[in-house]
Amino acid sequence: MDKFEKGLEALRQKQFDEALRLFNELIEKDPQDPLGYIHFGDVLLAVGEYTRAQNFYIKALQLKELPAPYYSLGTIQYKEGRYEEAAGFFEKALRLGMKDKDTYFMLGMCFLLMNNPRFAIPYLQRSVELDPMDIDAKFQFGLALVKANLHKEALQYFQQVIDHDPNHADAYYNIGAIYVDYYHQPEKAISFFEKALAIQPDHLLAGYGMKMISALDK
Repeated sequence: MDKFEKGLEALRQKQFDEALRLFNELIEKDPQDPLGYIHFGDVLLAVGEYTRAQNFYIKALQLKELPAPYYSLGTIQYKEGRYEEAAGFFEKALRLGMKDKDTYFMLGMCFLLMNNPRFAIPYLQRSVELDPMDIDAKFQFGLALVKANLHKEALQYFQQVIDHDPNHADAYYNIGAIYVDYYHQPEKAISFFEKALAIQPDHLLAGYGMKMISALDK
């Protein structure tokens, strides 16, 4: 195992000081190799030192334009709530060839959080296509479909979520909300709100949904 692999293993094991030491030695040995700066930044990102991490990613990009630093810069912007800036970085990572499920997912989430579900849908859909077992991506895709008023399609994806994870309270709630808001079938929604509350008794939205239906019956 060379020093690069040892550094990655230390990062995986959360041995951050050791990882920093190893990647710093790689930078000192070859300051023109962007990988040392990228992975040094990855360690800083893992411990929440976002400003320092950004500096290392920018240094790596000055040496060579690679997709990984753009993805990481997007992650930092995303974590700090700057979704428009984050989307720009994720788009650059995609253009440079980082076309994996995580890049599509993060780009989709940026648009979803900017209340642009129509822009979010194709990216979240592609993320789901690349990994049909990713329940979080499938759930967020369902939310994007709801926000785009594609409730029939959303219902199918929320159903798939609970098929894979019978304890997904938010999926049960959203199915119930679709039956209330779009199909006007509150009697059918009740069972889904009840399941959400059985899993998560403090689920505020499901509790509100039950109260709203009870008020309709009076």
